[in-house]
Amino acid sequence: MTDRQDAMPEPRPSASLSLLVRRVVKGNAERVFGAWTRADQIMKWWGPAHISCPQCEVDLRVGGRYRIANLLPDGSTIWIIGQFLRIEQPHLLAYSWQSGADPQFDPDAASKVTVRFLPKGPNTEIVVEHTSIPDEQTRTNHNSGWLGCLDELDAFIDSMGSP
Repeated sequence: MTDRQDAMPEPRPSASLSLLVRRVVKGNAERVFGAWTRADQIMKWWGPAHISCPQCEVDLRVGGRYRIANLLPDGSTIWIIGQFLRIEQPHLLAYSWQSGADPQFDPDAASKVTVRFLPKGPNTEIVVEHTSIPDEQTRTNHNSGWLGCLDELDAFIDSMGSP
């Protein structure tokens, strides 16, 4: 690193990065919404492959908070915490999102997730929009995480069989 680079200010993170992921899963919107919002069900599917969810708390109401534990293969835990901003059961959820080893809830520092559950005949299209992501590496990590979560949710819903 040159002296000139040392003297340059660190670039400020851009809160304007976002991502959008979609997946059609077997099951009606009520079933899929329930799997997304019930702690006992979240613990069965949350996380991409090799990540499990040993603990989850959900207070499903506007202003209610949630906490999701992500147990990593190395034994460490990353927590995802936030607050529900909008609930239109069974079609839409919006919530704040913070993650880390021990995050402290700060609505001003959170990114935002909006999940839409769109009926497609007997199936549901899930559309996840994650906004206010601070940097490209975090965006890449979230994209992989969401795709993995949707894979696991699809398998979980499929394992439930017909309603």
